[in-house]
Amino acid sequence: MTAARLVLEDGAVFPGESFGAAVSSAGEVVFNTAMTGYTESLTDPSYAGQILAMTWPLVGNYGVPPHLLENGIQKFFESNQIWVKGLVVSEYSQQYSHWNAVESLSQWMEREGIPGIFGIDTRALTKRLRERGTMLGKIIVDDPAGNPQDVEFYDPGKVNLIAQCSCTEITEYKPEQPSGVRIALIDCGAKNNILRSLLRRGATVIRVPWNFDVTTIDYDGLMISNGPGDPQMAEETVENIKKAFELNKPIFGICMGNQLLARAAGATTYRMRYGHRGHNQPVILQGTHQTWITSQNHGYAVDPLRLSDDWEPSYINLNDGTCEGIAHKSKPFSSVQFHPEASGGPRDAGVLFDRFLQLVINN
Repeated sequence: MTAARLVLEDGAVFPGESFGAAVSSAGEVVFNTAMTGYTESLTDPSYAGQILAMTWPLVGNYGVPPHLLENGIQKFFESNQIWVKGLVVSEYSQQYSHWNAVESLSQWMEREGIPGIFGIDTRALTKRLRERGTMLGKIIVDDPAGNPQDVEFYDPGKVNLIAQCSCTEITEYKPEQPSGVRIALIDCGAKNNILRSLLRRGATVIRVPWNFDVTTIDYDGLMISNGPGDPQMAEETVENIKKAFELNKPIFGICMGNQLLARAAGATTYRMRYGHRGHNQPVILQGTHQTWITSQNHGYAVDPLRLSDDWEPSYINLNDGTCEGIAHKSKPFSSVQFHPEASGGPRDAGVLFDRFLQLVINN
C-alpha cells in the first residue's frame, strides 16, 4: 500500500492509504450520504472539480460494470468519464462481487487517472464539513520513494465548469418508438439518465451546448439539464432562456437547470454551507402533503424571495427549508432542484418526466 493523506484548507490532515491512480489531486471537498451508486456519482458531471467523500463506510464491493452503448449513450454510467478530482472512503473493498462487474473500482480509477484514499475517519471528516462548510482540499499521494507529491489547492468556483462539461456540438437522439415530440436539451453537464428518461418515453432529443440559442431550432419543449459549479458562470444560458420564454413552449429544468431558470425569472442564487448530496433528501410540494425522498447533488440554491410576482416556489426541502423548485403561475415553465431521473437513488419523482411530456403534447 502507498501512503496518502487528505489535507483541508483549514490545516486538518487525514492520513490514509492510496487506491486508484497514485497521483495527487486538489479540488473542493464535499460529502455524499448515499449507500450505493458510486459508479453513477463518479461519472456525474455535477461533481466536476470536487473531491467526493462517501459517508457510507464500505465502497467498491460491487465493482464496476462494462462500458456499453445504447442509443449512443453509456448504458451504466452518467457520462463518458469520471469527473470527480478524487474519492475519499472509510473502507475500500479490495475484492468485488457482482454479476455485471468487469473490473474493480480501483482499476477503473487508475485507468482514468483519479486518486482515491481510504482508511480515514469519514465520519469525523463529514462532521467537520457540516460544522465549517465545504472547503478546498487535496489528496497527496507519496511517490515510490515515500516522498509526498504535493499539489496546489484548486478552487473550482472560479472556473466555468459548465462550459467544460457541456457538449460542443448539436446531437440528435431518436427513440425506438417515436412519439413525435421533439425536446431540446440544453447540456450544462447533463446526466445520461435524463436522455434515457426522455427516449424511454418516446421523445426525440436534440442535445445542444450550454450557450446555444435554442430559439434558432425547431422543438416542442425545452429541458435544461443539471451541471456543476456556480450558476453565475452561465449568464449566456440565462439570456437564451429568456429568449425561450417568448415562445411560450413548455420548459423544465433540473438541478442547475432550476437555478438558471430562476435567474432568468429574476431570482438570485447563493452558495450553500455544504450542499445536498445523496439519495435521502425529503421534499414537499407546496400546499399539499405530497412528499418525496429524492436524489440530489448541488452546492448552490435559489433565493425564492427574489422571484418576480409571476413565479412561485413549488417544492421545499423538509430538512432545511431551502427552495427545491419553482413554477410560473400561468405559463408552462417549471423546474426542480432534485433529480427526477435519479440514477442512483429513488425514482419516485420520475413521474415529472411524464407530466412534462404531457404538457408538451397538450400545449
